[in-house]
Amino acid sequence: MARQVAIVMDCGSTNATVIAVDPEGRIVASASRPSSSTPQPGCPEGWVIWDLEAVFARLCDACKEVAAQIPDDEIVAVTLDTCGADGAPVRADGSLTYPIICWQDSRTEPLAEAFGERMSPWEAFAETGYQVIPFDSILRLIWLRENQPEALESADCFMMFAGLLSHLLCGEKSIDPTAAGTMMCMDMAKRDWSAKMLGLAGLDASFFPRWPGEVIGTVHAAGSAASGLPVGTPVVAAGHDTQFAAVGCGGKPGEAILSSGTWEILMLRHNRFEPTQFGFEEGLIYECDAEPGLWNPQLLMMGSGMLEWLRDLLYGDVAQRSDAYGVMIGEAQQLAPGAGGVTLVPSFVPSTGPTRKFGTRGTVLGLELDTRRGHLYRAALEGLSFQMRHALETLAEATGFQPASVRVVGGGSKNALWNQIRADVTGLPVITTEQQEATALGAAMFAFVGGGIFASPAEAQAAMDVGERTVEPGPDSPAYQDLYAAYRSVPPALQGFYKG
Repeated sequence: MARQVAIVMDCGSTNATVIAVDPEGRIVASASRPSSSTPQPGCPEGWVIWDLEAVFARLCDACKEVAAQIPDDEIVAVTLDTCGADGAPVRADGSLTYPIICWQDSRTEPLAEAFGERMSPWEAFAETGYQVIPFDSILRLIWLRENQPEALESADCFMMFAGLLSHLLCGEKSIDPTAAGTMMCMDMAKRDWSAKMLGLAGLDASFFPRWPGEVIGTVHAAGSAASGLPVGTPVVAAGHDTQFAAVGCGGKPGEAILSSGTWEILMLRHNRFEPTQFGFEEGLIYECDAEPGLWNPQLLMMGSGMLEWLRDLLYGDVAQRSDAYGVMIGEAQQLAPGAGGVTLVPSFVPSTGPTRKFGTRGTVLGLELDTRRGHLYRAALEGLSFQMRHALETLAEATGFQPASVRVVGGGSKNALWNQIRADVTGLPVITTEQQEATALGAAMFAFVGGGIFASPAEAQAAMDVGERTVEPGPDSPAYQDLYAAYRSVPPALQGFYKG
């Protein structure tokens, strides 16, 4: 029997990656190309776009490398996932009427600041589950209406990034709920368009293509020539990468999921959308889960970006070595909980919540003449873990969900000391996986369903072995309960994570 393989085309902010996955979750082949947004030619500084043709070319170049290693008859389906919030209006033939405005773009910052003049931010949150953030797609649509109205008037529809790319493969227009859920344009409870929000840009639901079924279409001749995929390969709907990582990491009911990278996203796969004033004020965001009937309440926080900063600042002698983090961890492991009295409070992410300040600074307390760099690194791991516990408490109060464990995925899951501190601080088991490509696995699960290999994402998830390991709270956990209480007593004005 021929091997069966799903192809996942993953378009992130810095890399265009293509991964081939088999039904047991093994990576059969992969290839990646650097990718990035670009300044919009002839426009003010801070205007940033995606070059759709260039991004597609990078993905296809990587895809040809992967497809060359796999016989055509083994490829079951292909799917695409991307970062959220970005999309563009298109003509009937799929050509853009205006470039894809990138989430890094600054042009909508004034619209975000003045949003309350159009609608109460709380009303918008209650409808869409989203906070007012400069990269909200609704703000891009309002900007186009007010500054480039012809781009909307000459368009056949608006598609998100994943839909724009899949259209180049198969010629069919679509928009996936996981991507649309990042636009601040949906009635989140109904998993459908919000007339109230679209009206702010003078639009209605007819401006968007159909919600896709499992299969959008099949790879056409031009898509095959570009990508190396066989003509007729099913193109399966995916969308926002975060939602597929939550499935691909093996997340189960009763677990919180922490996606740990430069930034951290703490999220749930929750069966209710019940926005509250408390959740709104604390910066909670809701997005559509990859499976209907579930939602993803989440909080965005500083992550290993702070550890990278410490590496470059204090560990210059080893920063370029492959074992740099091993040296850092080794020094921190020699210290007791509390890092010799040093407390490091992370800076807050400049994105969410009406009571939070943009760019709130982090804080270091308790420095002494005998403080060494290992103290600061351990204090950073502890501060990030305290931040995560506070986020867990916020999610619990906002949603009523009481997690029994925390599943950690991403680069930050590889740090064994950090995982132990997370378990000790929260008093919960921390689950990690050997398979690091959670987004690709999650998207592949849906591709296999669309390709007829599995009957449901749950069946696909059960078939794939992600290599789980569980870290239980250890003997240091009682000490961390006292340290967390002390951390929470730091004056709010000094804290980045709390209200400034």
